Amino acid sequence: MDFRKTAAFFVAVLSCLFFFGMTGAKAAEPYNLGVALGLTGAGALYSADGVEGIKLAVEEINAKGGFLGQHKVELFIRDSQTKPDVGVREVKDLILRDKIRAVINDYSSAVAMAVKPIAQEYKVLHIASISNSENITKINPSPYTFQVVPNSYMQAKAAVVGIAKMAKLKGWKEYITIASDYEWGRSTQAEAVKFLKETAPNLTLKKEFWPRLGEAQFTSYITGIMAMKPDFVLGSLASNDNVAWMEQAKTYGFFDKIPYPGSLITVTELQLQAKTLPRNIIALTRAPFFAHMDNPLMADFVKNYRAKYNKYPSDWAVLSYDAVYALKQGVEKAKSIDTEKVKDAMKGMTVNLTRGKLAFRAIDNQLSCSSYIGTITDDPKYPFPIYKDIVEVKGSESERPESEILEARKATK
Repeated sequence: MDFRKTAAFFVAVLSCLFFFGMTGAKAAEPYNLGVALGLTGAGALYSADGVEGIKLAVEEINAKGGFLGQHKVELFIRDSQTKPDVGVREVKDLILRDKIRAVINDYSSAVAMAVKPIAQEYKVLHIASISNSENITKINPSPYTFQVVPNSYMQAKAAVVGIAKMAKLKGWKEYITIASDYEWGRSTQAEAVKFLKETAPNLTLKKEFWPRLGEAQFTSYITGIMAMKPDFVLGSLASNDNVAWMEQAKTYGFFDKIPYPGSLITVTELQLQAKTLPRNIIALTRAPFFAHMDNPLMADFVKNYRAKYNKYPSDWAVLSYDAVYALKQGVEKAKSIDTEKVKDAMKGMTVNLTRGKLAFRAIDNQLSCSSYIGTITDDPKYPFPIYKDIVEVKGSESERPESEILEARKATK
């Protein structure tokens, strides 16, 4: 009789241990976060910095127990090769094999747009931290896709505000555009041209040049543009393409002879081309750390990033770091790692990031974030040039009106 009681007691104890062990394991479930960026191909330069920002954010969050203090973040990183078909394949594999709940994707807007329906089909959060075509969130919107970078419409409008003022001041009449022949380049150029027609109707677009994505030789473009003698050139080139263009154009004295305002020159180019980059040109960027050093979140990020990587963070590191923290705050608002709850929590949510307190627009899940314009100049604080007299064009000043978004969606149905 005593033996049976003793046995029953141990069975009860073991059952309790098993039950609480199981619930404890469930509570400690890791959060699988996918990263699919163009680590090779045209996007390699920016994507590598993006991964560094993501890794630092994950390390900081995991040091405090993970999401909600208990769900450690597990990273699964893949190379999209800056190709839509490869990006789709890799993200599908991340979803099916690694059971990710969210994916940060991509350098290329074409890849991000190809991945968007896949993420929606499998109900996985999709965060664009580098790619910025407006169509990622404007057309065929997905409730699972969020964008933390100023989109192509916002960037084009921000650039044009400054260029229109300069055109009037300097009496400019004709201009030429040069843009990478893919989704981001096409959409950015189209919006810039449209805005210039509206804000500076006396300007005439003389010619459009469309180098392929990944172009390494710009000689024919440089000589062709210089022969046409425009009043200024508007550029929409990025990453390795932009580096090659700037270096080659400088050897021809291009920037001494032709104004080149409003082009995308990020912290990446400021650092890589510190010795060769032309000074006193007016340029545009997306997330320069030096514009927000008065924000404790940015100051801490820069300090920790430099300690880990021995360099200053680029725009892409800032944006990708912010993407992880936006996700973290979505989880905290939802009080759950359940994707459906996090998705709903993030809609219209205000997040506190290195760039300040910013809100996702409910209509398109686009973060209402700033673009930055300034004059490239040297600063004794840094071993590379930065932007002088920087102007922050806020999201509220540059985002597309909601009525136009609704009209665009009707037109695609």
